[in-house]
Amino acid sequence: MLELLKIEWLKLKNYKAFLIIGIFFIIGIFVTNYMVLTVFNKMVDKTEAGMLLGKFMPYDFKHVWQTTSYTSGYILILPVMLLIMLVTNEFTFKTNRQNIIDGMSRLDFIHVKIALATLFAMISTIFVIVTGFALASTTGTEFSLHGFSHVGYFFLKAISYNYFAVFLSVLIKRTGFAIGVYFIYMSAENIISQLLDVWSMKIKVDSKLDLGSLGSYLPMNASDSLLSFPENPLKSMAKSAFPTDYHYLTISIAVFFVVLFYWFSRSIILKKDL
Repeated sequence: MLELLKIEWLKLKNYKAFLIIGIFFIIGIFVTNYMVLTVFNKMVDKTEAGMLLGKFMPYDFKHVWQTTSYTSGYILILPVMLLIMLVTNEFTFKTNRQNIIDGMSRLDFIHVKIALATLFAMISTIFVIVTGFALASTTGTEFSLHGFSHVGYFFLKAISYNYFAVFLSVLIKRTGFAIGVYFIYMSAENIISQLLDVWSMKIKVDSKLDLGSLGSYLPMNASDSLLSFPENPLKSMAKSAFPTDYHYLTISIAVFFVVLFYWFSRSIILKKDL
């Protein structure tokens, strides 16, 4: 696998899109979180909402891991787009066929793409940790790993997004079409998720049956729902109206879909023409 990853690096290192998207993503993680910190400190704190929040600081060490993981999740679209471009380019320029002619098996081909997707998720998670530590250090609070499990949820979300990107890429094989389908699907799933969540609340009120947030059981929303903004007085006031969060069920569903994306990608490569 290491040798296969070295081959991938040879393809990546001079690829301008990789350099540009990578730089934007790294900067984006820090800038996005810094903007949230700045807005919170300078605006929210001076409003009625700020008075309700009291001394709540989302970037102190007590909350920073959850806040940074949640906020950074919004820009995972960048590595997703990069992965789609990298995988679909293999089909566009027929380099996948050349690699197999040169001795790479079909299984090696899909496994190295999955490994690359996993590596992207790991690197993204490392930058989340570094950003969280840097911003929390400016608050003057004592170092803590409280809520660090949310960094793990961010990693699961990144894995889920990246594996889905690989699946779409090997299924569609065309860059523009695959990216378009990705955005359409994400938009559609988010709309359906909102409708299911409203239905969940209605069921809870009408029949006293708490099924949890049904929207969180969809493929991409499963990992999305694991990340949320830290608990605060405003959030707690609204939370009572929502269904129960069945945390471990949601984690299990998210992991199930990750495995499913891998299995579908593997099956497509092994069974269909390249």
